[in-house]
Amino acid sequence: MPTHRLYAAKDKRTLQAHRITHVLNAADGKFNVNTGPSFYRDTAITYHGVEAFDMPSFDLSPFFYPAANFIKSALSSPTGKVFVHCAMGLSRSSTLVLAYLMIHENMTLVDAIKAVGANRNICPNNGFLEQLRALDTKLHCQGLSRSLNGRT
Repeated sequence: MPTHRLYAAKDKRTLQAHRITHVLNAADGKFNVNTGPSFYRDTAITYHGVEAFDMPSFDLSPFFYPAANFIKSALSSPTGKVFVHCAMGLSRSSTLVLAYLMIHENMTLVDAIKAVGANRNICPNNGFLEQLRALDTKLHCQGLSRSLNGRT
């Protein structure tokens, strides 16, 4: 795949050669990487776009569950392969992949960062990291309360 993810996202032949079945664009919209479902209409690729901006003040958290569910759904097929991208592939896309690992693979934020970081460079901005920390707390507090309630 090309170095810059936005170019890879626009290279339908390469995506198909890598057997990509789903594309999650974390930089959707006309001011970002404006592909959209119509761009992939001549392929079998399923598209999901998130119009996010790589700024610490941007609230990406409302997109955590829809993006995680899209990835989970794609990977539920034996041949499912998801290409998650933004413009540079460092902040928005990695944040959504980390959220997926936390929500559906029951990883802590630290474990998710280690797992993804072992395979590629990631650098969620400080605002996104705070949002992931809040998700981590929420997921683990819920798990703790469920286990405590189960014992009573």
